[in-house]
Amino acid sequence: MTLVQLRHFVTLAKTGSFVKASGALCITQPALSRSIKALEDELGRLLFDRVGKRIELTSFGHEVLARSNAL
Repeated sequence: MTLVQLRHFVTLAKTGSFVKASGALCITQPALSRSIKALEDELGRLLFDRVGKRIELTSFGHEVLARSNAL
């Protein structure tokens, strides 16, 4: 887990959209998706529920977000 991945996660959680978050971070949407997927793989749990193009934080995602904001 890197601070870059956490920054990607926090931005995605705040914007609620891969497209908006990738624009805010000045990276491509596929790069953001890979970063979030790698973070989820490392943590062993999903951070977001994906419903079509909409995303919502899981309960675990809320916990990680609170800890990430503390950093």
